[in-house]
Amino acid sequence: MHLLLIEDDLDLGRSLQAAFRQQGFSCEWLRRAQDAPVQLADIAADCVLLDLGLPDGSGFELLARWRRADAATPVIVITARTALEDRLAGLDGGADDFVLKPFAIPELVSRIHAVVRRSARQAHESWQFGDLVIEPRSHAVRLAGEALALTGREFQLLIELAREPGAVVAKGRIAQRLEPLGEAVDAATLEMHVSNLRRKIGAERIRTVRGIGYQLVA
Repeated sequence: MHLLLIEDDLDLGRSLQAAFRQQGFSCEWLRRAQDAPVQLADIAADCVLLDLGLPDGSGFELLARWRRADAATPVIVITARTALEDRLAGLDGGADDFVLKPFAIPELVSRIHAVVRRSARQAHESWQFGDLVIEPRSHAVRLAGEALALTGREFQLLIELAREPGAVVAKGRIAQRLEPLGEAVDAATLEMHVSNLRRKIGAERIRTVRGIGYQLVA
């Protein structure tokens, strides 16, 4: 899972990045509103953690801009503001959750998993596609009850295909998601990962939509 953290506090930012690494998350950390993406569709984040009080602007303004553009990426507001009106403004403005500082890291991680599951239209810890079962939080995959050994990229590829059941996922989007902090993987590398994943879960489960991308078939 790849996160975008927008938080100006140095100590908190470093602590969160260390905690996210332990969870197996990748995280891009920004400290100013002006460095935030204009549109969330321009980045490969699964979830945004947004501080409201930034040194050069308001987190509310960023959130409003993203939601006006119909950005679907879940956003969790993290703030020291305790006033009810601030919490209501954040939720009414399009935040998916609201976490008050100071908070416990395990609670924040649980909230991240929860909003990502809701965003992916998956209400449970396990995602099931016929006899293929995916457990995103524990990085486990089972086929007909047997555990599969997937590489990190194979697992991320499967997650991207499973986020929205039945949807065709563009190759470019998958390529960027497999390398969220760097250059998108090239076409040959992506095809190699798809081929390897097909061998493990069954070739018939991943349908190629020529010129567009791939679709996970139950």
